[in-house]
Amino acid sequence: MTTLLAPGLCDLQVNGAAGHEVTGDDAALDAIEAALTARGVTRFLATVTTVADERAAAAVERLARRARDPRSAVAGIHLEGPFLSPDHAGVHPVDLLRVPADGVPEHYADPAVRLVTLAPELPGALDLIESLHARGVTVSLGHTGADADTIHLAVDRGARMVTHAFNAMAPLHHRAPGPVGAALVDDRLAIGVIADGRHVDARVLELVRRAAGDRVVLVSDASPAAGAPPGAYGFAGGEVTLDADGSVRDAGGRLAGSGALLDDVLATWVAATGASLDEAIAAATVRPAEVVGLARSEPDDLVEIRDDGRVVRVMRGGRWLDVAHS
Repeated sequence: MTTLLAPGLCDLQVNGAAGHEVTGDDAALDAIEAALTARGVTRFLATVTTVADERAAAAVERLARRARDPRSAVAGIHLEGPFLSPDHAGVHPVDLLRVPADGVPEHYADPAVRLVTLAPELPGALDLIESLHARGVTVSLGHTGADADTIHLAVDRGARMVTHAFNAMAPLHHRAPGPVGAALVDDRLAIGVIADGRHVDARVLELVRRAAGDRVVLVSDASPAAGAPPGAYGFAGGEVTLDADGSVRDAGGRLAGSGALLDDVLATWVAATGASLDEAIAAATVRPAEVVGLARSEPDDLVEIRDDGRVVRVMRGGRWLDVAHS
C-alpha cells in the first residue's frame, strides 16, 4: 500500500474530544489539542455551541488566547448558535435559542471568530450575515428550515457555506428543495459534510460528491466523546453517550455530534464515494482553510496518508509524532 505526504488536516467543527468540551478549562483544551494532533489535525476551529452567554463569552476569551499562540492547533472559533431554528435545533437547548433582531452577543465581535453558523430565516439574520461578511467572518447556513429562495438571498448577502449538510435542516424534496437542494446547485457555497458513516448514508455522500465534489468541506463535528472510550460525557449542559457502534447520542436517542475525528471522516469519504485521495485531502486540508480565510498550513505540519485515506504518521512543527493509525 502506497502513502503520500499532505498538509496537516484542518477541521472547522470540533466541539470537543478526549472526554472534554472546547468550553472547558485550559487542561481540557490541552487534552483536546493533543488528541487531535496525534490524529493528524494540526489546525481546527473550536466550536462553541448554544450555551448561556456568560459561558460562551468565557470560552471565546480563552480560545482566542489559544488562537493567537502559534504553538496551538486552535486556529480560531466557530460559533454555532444561538441563532438557530427551534424546529431544527438538534441537541441545542431550545430555551437558549434566539433571533438576531433581538441583539447579538458581544463575543461575536472577537477577532478570533472565523465562522458563524446561523439559520437565515430568522428575523434579522440577513442583516447579520451581511455584517459578518463585511468583517471577514465566514457565515455558514445550518440548523435551518429555510426555503430555497431564502438560502439564495442569504448567499447574496454573503453566506459562503452550509453546516453539516442534510443534518439539522429541512429535508430535500423534489418540489421543495430546501437548504440542501439550494446549496448543492449554488457554486458560491462550500458544503460541510459529516462523513462519519452515521450522519449521512453512503449513497447520499456519493450524491454530494457528484453534485458538488470540488466544494465539499469534510468536518468531524467531533463531540467530547470523540477519541474517548465508550461511555457517558458532558456536552453543552447535558450528557451524551458514545455507544459501542461509534455513534454519539443524547438521552432522547438523537445524534449529538460525532465520535469520529477528521482522519476517520477522510477515510470514510474515500471508501463511501470513490473519491480520489487527492480529492479527499483537498476537502480536509486546503479547502476548509480557504473557506475561513486561514493561511496555508505551515510546511513542517504534515501527515502521511495511505491510499485508503488512513493517516499513518503526523509531523507537527517539524517533528514526527507517534503513529496515529496502523
